[in-house]
Amino acid sequence: MAATKAQNVSDLQKNTVQTAAPKKKKKKLTLLQKRSIYGYLFISLWLIGFIIFYVRSLWLTGEFSLSTLTVDPNKAGYTLEFVGMQNYSEAFLVHGTFKQTLTSSLLDMLIDVPLITFFSLFMAMLLNKKFPGRGIVRAIFFLPVILNSGAITEAITLSQQMMAGGLNTQIAETSSAASNIAFDIDYLVDMFMNLGIPASMLDYISSAVGRINDIIAASGVQIIIFIAALQSIPSSMYEVARIEGATGYETFWKVTFPMVMPHIITNVVYTIVDRFANSEIVDLAYTTAFKQFNYGLSSVFSLVSTVATCIILVVIVGLIQKKTFYYN
Repeated sequence: MAATKAQNVSDLQKNTVQTAAPKKKKKKLTLLQKRSIYGYLFISLWLIGFIIFYVRSLWLTGEFSLSTLTVDPNKAGYTLEFVGMQNYSEAFLVHGTFKQTLTSSLLDMLIDVPLITFFSLFMAMLLNKKFPGRGIVRAIFFLPVILNSGAITEAITLSQQMMAGGLNTQIAETSSAASNIAFDIDYLVDMFMNLGIPASMLDYISSAVGRINDIIAASGVQIIIFIAALQSIPSSMYEVARIEGATGYETFWKVTFPMVMPHIITNVVYTIVDRFANSEIVDLAYTTAFKQFNYGLSSVFSLVSTVATCIILVVIVGLIQKKTFYYN
């Protein structure tokens, strides 16, 4: 009997200890953590390709920039001779056009990025409205992206060569007639300077006018991204703005512009990379490598311009990121 009571007391103590011990709950992921995982899964294939191909090419470019590369046609390969900073010294101290080309390419990039971004947003707002033939007009703005592809460009060049003579003569006559009726832009610049407008702003505007064709041709992808951003804004926000009596100007700065800010970052990054890929410094690096066969010097051009572009990207995106509003 006593043994049975002792056994019951020990069982009761065990149950008390088990109930007193807290059960460990499984830690659940937050919504932000789940979205982060989905984001990493989404870019996983790109990240693998970036590590395998691009990082390796960057490493080889850095190695080439510190060496003299000699192609061996017999062995179908190349040999490297380490020369240290000799290629960098030649690029910055000896080469006649590198610094000027790099500076002009970066300045052109800084001029084009805000112009292309705000022109794309302006056109996206117009093309987002309902009007007859809207699809055709959208396709027209995207045509430069298609026409700038390699195959289309070669076909157009070949067609121009085949039609050299009659059509080119007509174009020359038309452009000559247009130049006769063109007005002098210096007169307008002097007039605005007399009105007190800063000369730096006038220089920026005149540079923008001079490259309006390039701006339109480079805005196709950005316009599509902004149209998608505008269509994702809830209509209820515009209804609330109308109920509150907001004007169109106030609605743009209080509703539209904050809601498309994340897409402005996307378009800025795309525009900087696109302008860099089509800049004069890239052409100089290509010419130096594949026409002058100076691979070490070309690698220096590529590395320096890439680092400068990355610094511009980090600074601009960091400044925009501070003012960006993310709507969930």
